[in-house]
Amino acid sequence: MAKAQDANPSLWWRLSWQLSIVFVAVVAAVIVGLCIYGAIILSPNVATEDRLTVALDEALARDAQGRLVMTDSPRLRAFKAESDRLWFVVATPDGQTVSYGAVPEAYQALGPYVYLIKEADIRGAASVGESASIDSVETGIGPLRVMYGGNPSRSATFLTMLTETYPIYVPLLVIALPAVFFAVPRIVGRSLRGISEVAREAAAIDPRRQGARLPVSGIPREVSPLVAAFNGALERLENEFRKRQRFLIDAAHELRTPIAIMQTRIDGMPDGRERRRMLDDVARLAEAAEQLLDFERNDQAVDLDETVDLVGIARTVVADLAPLAIAGGYQICFQSDADRLERRGSPSALPRAVSNLVRNAIDHGGNRGMITVSVSRAISGGDRISVADEGPGIPAEHRELVFEPFYRVTPRSKGAGLGLSLVRQVAANHGGEVGIESSVAGTRVTIELA
Repeated sequence: MAKAQDANPSLWWRLSWQLSIVFVAVVAAVIVGLCIYGAIILSPNVATEDRLTVALDEALARDAQGRLVMTDSPRLRAFKAESDRLWFVVATPDGQTVSYGAVPEAYQALGPYVYLIKEADIRGAASVGESASIDSVETGIGPLRVMYGGNPSRSATFLTMLTETYPIYVPLLVIALPAVFFAVPRIVGRSLRGISEVAREAAAIDPRRQGARLPVSGIPREVSPLVAAFNGALERLENEFRKRQRFLIDAAHELRTPIAIMQTRIDGMPDGRERRRMLDDVARLAEAAEQLLDFERNDQAVDLDETVDLVGIARTVVADLAPLAIAGGYQICFQSDADRLERRGSPSALPRAVSNLVRNAIDHGGNRGMITVSVSRAISGGDRISVADEGPGIPAEHRELVFEPFYRVTPRSKGAGLGLSLVRQVAANHGGEVGIESSVAGTRVTIELA
């Protein structure tokens, strides 16, 4: 069972990692979409700004007279090699300018005014196919303003935006993914709390108690068809179980009449060995029918909440069966710590259980010794009824099997092998259990009622 449960996938784990994948995919789609949108609407020169700033910081300087000069530095050459159309115009705050590359004719006239413009995105004119940007940059020789262009690559703009926006989406993922694994178990637990209650009620269903159904309220709508199907299965099983019980009870009742007729006819036969054997067989058949009827009646027991006196029940059983025990070669006695021992229980089932224990002792006690019936209050607070004999005992390999229906230690035993099974059933109905102790000195069977 444990291995089967371990093999079942965890719902919260599946939801956690699947929701995490969905969340990452959604964030990635949003970021990519924003970057594509930005690459479409922003200037294609966005990707040039940072690299151009680094190249200018290395290439620009001032001569001895303080004029702005530019050298062909390695970074500038590398940048030019990657974009052979690169051009720019650099202006100092006092209006000095230097240029690099082929400045488009439309922007040449703007050169002297670049120092006056802090930022600009110049594009869209019908007669000018190339865009230009103006930005303020900080270099080692101070603040400058630069007009540049010549890099129409939209893919470079996309990659630039993707790398520049990582402070947004990386912390989002770092915070959100652990939150998913933290929140999903609690969400799943709250959502499935009703199912846990249903599972506990299903585990507590007693097959002998008819009418038990699982509640469909408080559980997710997706699970309610399963619960409804389970309730339908319970109803069908109960219907079939009632049919079986009705059949067995009717059969046991019907057997009484032919058994009584047979017994009457045998009683009219002359005394002899064959007559005694036939009477024994009929008695055995009658006992089997009565045990079967008692077994099915007890399976339907509903009178478990009446006040009963265990001392009175045991004393009455001993009185009723004393002639049978004495005729079988036994002595029989009754012991009790109290005059009355009252509890809630079935006034019909408990006497049958005690009677079955005494009959079992008579059948298997070896036709000698003492049969002792005792009633006491257990140390744990429960009630105890025990029947002990001084017979040959029950072999160890049979001690648990004797409580199974139709099991008999000796094939020639009277009855149908339902006596001890009925006793255990009665004890279970009362929230108790049956124990057995046996040795060569005798057997003691005890009903422990909680």
